[in-house]
Amino acid sequence: MERNQIIGLVLIMTMLIGYQLLVPSPEPTKPNPASQVKNKSNTAVAAPQAVRQLDSVAAKAAYGDFAAATQGTAQDIVVENEDVKLTFSTRGGNVKEVLLKKYKTYQKQPLYLIDEQSSKFNLELPTNKGTVNLADLYFTTDDKSQTITAGKSAKISFRLPLGPNQYVEQTYTVQGSGYLIDYDVQLVGLDGFVKNEPTRLIWQDKLKQLENDMAENRKVVTTNYYADGSLSDIGRGQSDNVEDKIEKPVSWFSHKNKYFLTAFITKNAGLSNVTLKSLVDATDTTYIKTMQSEGSIATADLKAGKGNFQLFFGPNDYQIVKDVKAAPDFGDNVDLGYAFLRPLNKFFFVPMFNFLEKYFLNYGVLIIVLVLIVKLLMTPLVYKSYVSMAKMRMLAPELAILKEKVGDDAAKMQQEQMKLYQQVGVSPLSGCIPVLATMPILMSLFFLFPNLIELRQEAFLWASDLSTYDAPIKLPFSIPFYGAHVSIFTLAMTISQLVYAWYNNQITPTQVQQPGMPDMKMLTYFMPVMFMFIMNSFPAGLSFYYLVSNVVTILQQQIIRRFVNDDKIRKILEENRKKIASGEKKKSKFSDILERSMRAAEDAKKQAEDAKKQVEAKKQTKKK
Repeated sequence: MERNQIIGLVLIMTMLIGYQLLVPSPEPTKPNPASQVKNKSNTAVAAPQAVRQLDSVAAKAAYGDFAAATQGTAQDIVVENEDVKLTFSTRGGNVKEVLLKKYKTYQKQPLYLIDEQSSKFNLELPTNKGTVNLADLYFTTDDKSQTITAGKSAKISFRLPLGPNQYVEQTYTVQGSGYLIDYDVQLVGLDGFVKNEPTRLIWQDKLKQLENDMAENRKVVTTNYYADGSLSDIGRGQSDNVEDKIEKPVSWFSHKNKYFLTAFITKNAGLSNVTLKSLVDATDTTYIKTMQSEGSIATADLKAGKGNFQLFFGPNDYQIVKDVKAAPDFGDNVDLGYAFLRPLNKFFFVPMFNFLEKYFLNYGVLIIVLVLIVKLLMTPLVYKSYVSMAKMRMLAPELAILKEKVGDDAAKMQQEQMKLYQQVGVSPLSGCIPVLATMPILMSLFFLFPNLIELRQEAFLWASDLSTYDAPIKLPFSIPFYGAHVSIFTLAMTISQLVYAWYNNQITPTQVQQPGMPDMKMLTYFMPVMFMFIMNSFPAGLSFYYLVSNVVTILQQQIIRRFVNDDKIRKILEENRKKIASGEKKKSKFSDILERSMRAAEDAKKQAEDAKKQVEAKKQTKKK
């Protein structure tokens, strides 16, 4: 990158920051008092309407044989195990509220994953008188509130009777621990009441703001679904309303917040005619998105006792979700990166992280230990890379001499450079391969840390939560592409990257600069600054990992440097030169490839020159 280009980028950035500082913010629009009164009035009327009971005539007209069930009083049944507290309601026979006992919101309040205002779970039966929504009807139950101990389980049944041996029954089986609930729906003796048309499931879930960064949360909220043997999603990164119709049967779907899930799982036939919606209200400061999932259940299966499902209300923790057996690939709700990175996270980093958790309670210390383990495993490659760079550095004086002879002919210089490498048995790729080997590790962690619930609300140094950015310094303005806060871990990471770039440039052989080619050393200083803007809103744990990794890498290379003798390497290069020249030492495969490539290039160049001479000769002949 030329100096003028860098100056231009700095000027553009300065202009953007100046614009942000100097241009006054528009005054907020004052709400219309009349509209406020109207909204309050609508709200006041809407609340009672949700529970308003119909008179007998209206109920009979709307609900037919189910009219009697429109009258009743809602009763709550509270069931809890060691992980979750569930509140069921006889109105609809549904899960009304879910409290996750081991987690808090970012404001340190009890974490209610769903409640009566945020979640609407409807089963619409196709009756002879029309569609009936079971959520509007009152069920009966003989079960009481209870606490289930580990190793035990309990069933809670809600029944809607229509006559002797004629009823709708919803049964929930809750274990003494965990977040998975068995959910069974059965229609008994209702052939004369319910048609064999599909029963429609509609689950509208308003996802609450459970983490501190609303904008980042909106980006990651999705509805994941499993259909035709593969996992897909809707809503990821979307700031607009999205709707998707799924043609193939859906085995399960989940409404995924950043670190928590609500999910519906089928045990038998999947849901058909599924419609998924992701709805966004940018002005809403309570709910991130509204995810609505609709699908058809075969009513014949409900009559035959095959209406067997599961509900999941819990953390999106890989160690938990991967064990949901009835849902294929349910563990993929935790985003472990692209397909080629996922095995590294799944089989190395996640197990390693969980292993270290047993011995290190402080997650900052755990990250340091994880860096040391990774760097120890990578030591042989780092050593090989350093030796390769040392060899290249020894050849720098000879490359400078070649540059003086060749001049500005880039193609010729490249050929001469490759010839020199061939003569001494040096492969430039041997220094690149160790560096490339570290890239999957850095990329895997880039995806893993933002999705690692283990870091959630874990404090270290000045960071109160390693799963989100640290912001000890708040700015009174927002910098474009940076934000309105300063992440100290990201700043420290950037400084360490600049120091590492400087140190690496000292030990890296100086490359002969070709006309029109970017200065790679300058690029190594520019990239860390660019990443500072990208990483400022990323989890503090990730920035801290990169910071420690940079420091350990510099120390690692300092130690390796003590064991690498430049004079010995220079002697090896000279011995290789003599052996290759005499034919005593065979050329490497890389050297053979280089030699064939150079010959092909020289032949092509010679042919081009001969063709040019023939054209010139023909022109001269025509002139004569």
